[in-house]
Amino acid sequence: MTIRVFHCSDLHAGPPFDAAIADIVLQDAQRYAPDLFVVSGDFVQRADNADQWQTITAWLSQTPEPRFVVPGNHDVPLYHVYKRLFDPYFFYRRHISTDLMPVMHLPGVSVVGLVSAHGWCIDSGYVNAAQRAHLRHAVSQIPAGNRRVVVMHHQLVNPPGVKKRARMRNSDQVAALLDECAIDVVLSGHLHLSYVGHTRDTMPELARGTLICQSGTSTSRRGKSRERHMCAYNTLEITAHDVLIQRHLFDVPTRKFVVEVEHRQRWHA
Repeated sequence: MTIRVFHCSDLHAGPPFDAAIADIVLQDAQRYAPDLFVVSGDFVQRADNADQWQTITAWLSQTPEPRFVVPGNHDVPLYHVYKRLFDPYFFYRRHISTDLMPVMHLPGVSVVGLVSAHGWCIDSGYVNAAQRAHLRHAVSQIPAGNRRVVVMHHQLVNPPGVKKRARMRNSDQVAALLDECAIDVVLSGHLHLSYVGHTRDTMPELARGTLICQSGTSTSRRGKSRERHMCAYNTLEITAHDVLIQRHLFDVPTRKFVVEVEHRQRWHA
C-alpha cells in the first residue's frame, strides 16, 4: 500500500504571503488528493496579527483532510511579551489546533508531531524533555510494521551553503533520539529552502539514521539561497519498502509548480 503525503511549510500569511500562489498550492493539493496533508509550521508572519490568522485559516479550511500540523516560531507572539513567555501557543491553539503534539496512524504509516518552537527562542529551535518523552511514548504505541514519520518545524541540519542560520540547539541529541526510535523520515521547514538528506551524513555513528525532508516556503516570497523569492512544496509516496520524494518548485513563466528533484530511497532493513 502507498501513503501519499503533501508536505508544505512556512506559509507566512501577512506581508510576504502570495495569495495567487497559495491558490495554486491549494489546487495542486486537491488534485493530488493525498492521504495526509502536512504543514510543518509558520502559518503566519506575526502571531500578534488577527487578520493573518483569518487569512490562513480560510486557506487551510480548503485543504485536503486529514491534516497534520505543528507550530513554527512565527506562530509564537512577538509583541505580546507575557504570552510569548508564558503562553506561547495561545493564538495557535485558538486558530489552528489545540493539539500541539499530534499522533496519527494510517495504514502502514504513523506520524508524530514535535514542537521545536518556544517563546524563549527567537530563530533557533529546541526539542525539550517533555517532547522527547512524548516521542518515546508515541512510538511505543505504533502498530507493528508501520513506517515512522516525525513532523517538526526546525531543521536538523543546514543544507550545504547555508551557514548563517542557527541549527536547532540540541539537533544532535534529537537526531540520536530519532535513531533510537527508528524514525524513518523527519519532515520540517524553517529555512525557506528545500532539502533532502540524511542524519548519518553528519552523524555517521548513528545505527540506522533518519531521512530528512525539508520544505521550502510554500506560499510566501521569502525563499532563501537557491530558492530566493521562490515557493516550494514536497510530495511523498511511502510504501513498506521505500519512499519517493518529489520537490515541486514554482515556475514563474508557466505559473505552475514543477518537479525539480526526485529522490527515491529504500528503507533500512
